[in-house]
Amino acid sequence: MRLFILGLGYSARHFVGRFGDSFSHVAGTVRDPAKRDDLAGIELHGFSGSRPADATVARIRDADVLLISIPPGNTGDPTLAALGDVLASGRRKVVYLSTIGVYGDHAGGWVDESTPPQSSLDRARMRVAAEQAWTETTHGDVAVLRLAGIYGPGRNALVTLRGGAARRIIKPGQVFNRIHVDDIASAIMAAVRHQGGGTWNVCDDEPTPPQDVITYAAQLMGVAPPAEEAFATAEMSAMARSFYASSARVSNARLKQELGVTLAHPTYRHGLDALWRDDDARLAPTK
Repeated sequence: MRLFILGLGYSARHFVGRFGDSFSHVAGTVRDPAKRDDLAGIELHGFSGSRPADATVARIRDADVLLISIPPGNTGDPTLAALGDVLASGRRKVVYLSTIGVYGDHAGGWVDESTPPQSSLDRARMRVAAEQAWTETTHGDVAVLRLAGIYGPGRNALVTLRGGAARRIIKPGQVFNRIHVDDIASAIMAAVRHQGGGTWNVCDDEPTPPQDVITYAAQLMGVAPPAEEAFATAEMSAMARSFYASSARVSNARLKQELGVTLAHPTYRHGLDALWRDDDARLAPTK
C-alpha cells in the first residue's frame, strides 16, 4: 500500500512512526519542506492551501490510502478546495481526522455516533461540513475518526507541569474525554484495514474533569498541584475559554466493536503512568 498524508501533524507523524513499515511508500505534505528536517523517511511535499505541484498531485493519484489531518478553515476544507477533482477520481481508502467537539454541549451526558452534531462553535460546525464534504467526494468510502483531546509524548500534563503552565480550572460538571496518540495510531490502522466507510469516536473510557488530570500528574511527579481557579473568574483567552463551552461523555463502544481496537491507555491514568515511566517521553520537547 502507498500512503499519502495531507497534513503531517502530531498524530499523523506518530502514526507513521508506528505503522509506516506497513506501507511500501509514505509521502505527505507540510507547509515548507525546506524547513522540516525532522521527518526522515517520509517524502515531503509542500501544500499551503493552493493547488500543489504536479508531482504532488501525481503522488496523491497513485496513493492507496489517504490520511487527512488538515482542519477546515473559515471558508471550508482547503484540501477539497484545491484537490477536489483529484480526490473524487479513483478508488482509495480515505481516513479523515475530525473531532468529538462536533457533538457540542450535553451537560455531561453520554453521546455516541448516532447523536446529531449540535455544537455552537463555528470551528465545530466547519468540521461537520468538512465531514459531509469528504463523504460526498469519496462516495461514502471515508473513515471519519472523531478524536478526543490528544496527548502523548511531549504533549501532556507532565510537560505542562514541568514547564509551569499547568492550571486547575474548576467548572462544576465539566468533563472531557482524552485519547493517547498511540491509540489514535491504532485506530487509524484499524480504519485503513476496515472495509468501507463510517464514523467512529476515538476516545478513552473515562471522561474526567480536567483538574483531575493535573492533580494526578502532580502526584506522579511528587509536586504540589497548582491552586484551583474558578472558571467564572479565571483569566483565559477566548480560545481557551471556548473549550469549556461543551461538556459531554463520549462513548467509544463502536470503535471497539466495529474496528476491533483495544486501547493501550483506556484512562488518563494509564497514559500518564506510561509517560512517566518513559524518560524519553517525559523529557521530550513540546513541539
